[in-house]
Amino acid sequence: MQFGRYYEEFEVGAVYKHWPGKTVTEYDDHLFCLLTMNHHPLHLDSHYAAETTDFGRNVVVGNYIYSLLLGMSVPDVSGKAIANLEVESLRHVAPTFHGDTIYGETTVLDKTESKSKDDRGVVHVETIGYKQDGTVVCVFRRKVMVPKRSYGEARGGEQPGRPGPLPR
Repeated sequence: MQFGRYYEEFEVGAVYKHWPGKTVTEYDDHLFCLLTMNHHPLHLDSHYAAETTDFGRNVVVGNYIYSLLLGMSVPDVSGKAIANLEVESLRHVAPTFHGDTIYGETTVLDKTESKSKDDRGVVHVETIGYKQDGTVVCVFRRKVMVPKRSYGEARGGEQPGRPGPLPR
């Protein structure tokens, strides 16, 4: 199974539909909030959310949705990355609630060969995340430095650093 792509494998306009989706649970949301010290009651206190917000229920913290989509995109986009260079923009378009399932897809916007090293390039992508009903919830653009095939081959090919079994 391929994990990530070399620079030569990216084509401007290509769309990668990340699979599978992820159903967001209350546990996922609360754990992420606690790990990141985001204790806003909109995310953690169901009574507060029901009584004082327009949504009437907890809203999943947006940075979890962003992180989830970023992770979903790794096998298709940045699995071979040398570096994640920049998140150019990040928009939370609609709320996500406990029980929603998130799907993502990434479009290649542009690619540029490195001017300083001939074994890599920069790929510019946009990822959108949407719920089970198609509602877009998150959109972000980023730039990723990815190796050319020559870089990968010089470092061990498709699975660099993977040991083999000892003889039996």
